[in-house]
Amino acid sequence: MNAAIYDCPREWEYLLPPGTLRACRAEELEGWVWPLLALTRGACRVLAERSGRAPACRVLLAPGDCPWVLSHVKAETVIAWGLSPRDSLTLSSLAEPVLCVQRALPRLDGTGLDPQEFPLPPLPAPAEGMLPLLGLRLLQMPLTEGEFP
Repeated sequence: MNAAIYDCPREWEYLLPPGTLRACRAEELEGWVWPLLALTRGACRVLAERSGRAPACRVLLAPGDCPWVLSHVKAETVIAWGLSPRDSLTLSSLAEPVLCVQRALPRLDGTGLDPQEFPLPPLPAPAEGMLPLLGLRLLQMPLTEGEFP
């Protein structure tokens, strides 16, 4: 597995990049250093309340408004997602969703992703709630000039 997303709604499963685990329990994240781990807000709440081993990852994609989760996950690099200007991955428009990369991000293939914007195709849910999934796709899937993967 290249990546995992914890607390991902079942409706998004078909959108997950190949090699991504849809983890339903925190225990599924233990015993492995994930190249990329994405957390929803719900996942952050669960991890903060449990006493098990902390998940480990190279790159953590987590909500920027949940900084306390960093004490419950071991990560080399943290990429914050959300609607704050401080977040590395955000939306520059909500009416016609545009995914905005605010600063250079590491991709799993070893390349970097420079700040830029990606107009999004129609989504099955509001773009704000799908940011962890959008981040997973952006950091793993092949990029075509100007198109979101």
